Amino acid sequence: MAQDADQESGRRWLILGVVCLGQLMVVLDATVVNIALPTAQHDLAFSNADRQWVVTAYSLAFGGLLLLGGRLSDLFGRKRMLITGMVGFAAASALGGAAVSFGMLLAGRAIQGAFGAMLAPAALSTLTVTFSNPAERGKAFGIYGAIAGAGGAVGLLLGGVLTEYLSWRWCLYVNVVFSLVAVTAAVRLLHNQPRDPGVRLDPPGTVLVVAGLIGVVYGLSEAETKGWGAPLTIALLVAGVVLLVAFVLVEQRVAHPLLPLRIVLDRFRGGAYLAIGLSATGMFGIFLFLTYYLQLILRYSPVTTGLAFLPMIAALMASSTTSSGVLMPRLGPRILVPTGMVIAAGGLVILATQLSLSASYLAAILPALLVVGVGLGLVFGCAMNTATYGAAAADAGVASAMVNTCQQVGGSVGTALL
Repeated sequence: MAQDADQESGRRWLILGVVCLGQLMVVLDATVVNIALPTAQHDLAFSNADRQWVVTAYSLAFGGLLLLGGRLSDLFGRKRMLITGMVGFAAASALGGAAVSFGMLLAGRAIQGAFGAMLAPAALSTLTVTFSNPAERGKAFGIYGAIAGAGGAVGLLLGGVLTEYLSWRWCLYVNVVFSLVAVTAAVRLLHNQPRDPGVRLDPPGTVLVVAGLIGVVYGLSEAETKGWGAPLTIALLVAGVVLLVAFVLVEQRVAHPLLPLRIVLDRFRGGAYLAIGLSATGMFGIFLFLTYYLQLILRYSPVTTGLAFLPMIAALMASSTTSSGVLMPRLGPRILVPTGMVIAAGGLVILATQLSLSASYLAAILPALLVVGVGLGLVFGCAMNTATYGAAAADAGVASAMVNTCQQVGGSVGTALL
C-alpha cells in the first residue's frame, strides 16, 4: 500500500511537470516573439503597422477564447483538451516558423492563440484536481505560479538567445520540441475523464464573452499604438464593455451558463482574480518598458537584455514556491496576497524614481527587479491556488480559464497604459 501511495505521489509530480511545460509554452509566446519581430520583419518585408498584428493576432485569439476553452475542458475532459491544445499549438508554431509571407505568419500566430486558449485552462484545471492534499497543493501551485509569473521574462531571454544564435523562426519552432515532450508524457500519465452530463455549452454567453473580450483586448492594443482618444480605440472599448455587461446579464438567466457567477462572486476567488489581473498589469508594463530601456538607452544586446531579467525570475520563483508551500497554510491568502502587491509596488516606485539616462543596472534596476520578483511571487503562488480552490469538478476548467483571462487582460492593460 505504501509503495502504491509513493508511486501515485510520484505520478502527481510528473503531471505537474507536464502542466508547467504546457503553461510555459503559452506564457512564453506572449513575449518570445517580441524580440524576434525586427528580424522577422526584415525577412518577410512587412510594414511597421503590420508588425503589431503579429502580437495582436495571438492575444486576440487567446484572450477571446479562454472561457470557451475552459468550458470545453469541463465538457470533453481535461486530458483530451490538454493534448489537443498542445498538438494544435505545436502545429500552429510550425506554420508560423515556416512562414514565407506576412499572412502565413499571422495565421500561425492566430491559430496558436486559439489552441493556447484550449491548453491553458486544461493545464491549470488538471493541476487543480490532481493535487487535493493541502501541503502538496501549496508546493505544486507555488511552482506553477512561478512558471506563470516568470514565463514572460523567460520568453525575453529565450527569444534573444534563439534570434541571436539560430534564427527568429526558432522562437516558434521551439514549441514543437516542448509539445513533443509534454504530449508524450501526458498520454502516459493522465487518466481519461468521463464526459460530465451536467455540463452544457452556452451559445449566447459564448458569443457575447468572445466578442466582448476581443473588443477589450483589441481596443487596448489600439490604445497602445493609436492612443486612447482614437475613435477606433473608444469604439472597441465601449463595445467590449457593453458586450461583457450583456454577458453577465445572460449568465444570470440561462440554465447552463458558460461562467457560473458563483465562481467569481466567491470573495476569496474574486479577490484572487483581481490580484492576478492587477499584478499582470504591472509585470507586463515592466517587461515592455525595461526591454526598450535596456536595449535603447543602456545599449544591451537581446541576449544581455534577457539575462538582465534573470534575478527577477529567480526571486519570483523562490518567493512563489516558499509562500504557497510554507506560508500559505499558516497565514492564508488574505495576508500574503496584499503583502505581495505592496512589495511589488515598492519595486515599481524604485524604478520610477531611480531610472534616468545615466542609471546603473546594478544600482537602480537590479534592486527593483529583486523587490518586484519577491512581491509578484507572493501574489502568483497564493492567488492562483486561491482562485481555483474549492471549485466543483464540473467548474474546474472555467475557473482556471478565469485565471488566464485575468492575466491576459491585465497584461494588455499594462502594455496599453504604459
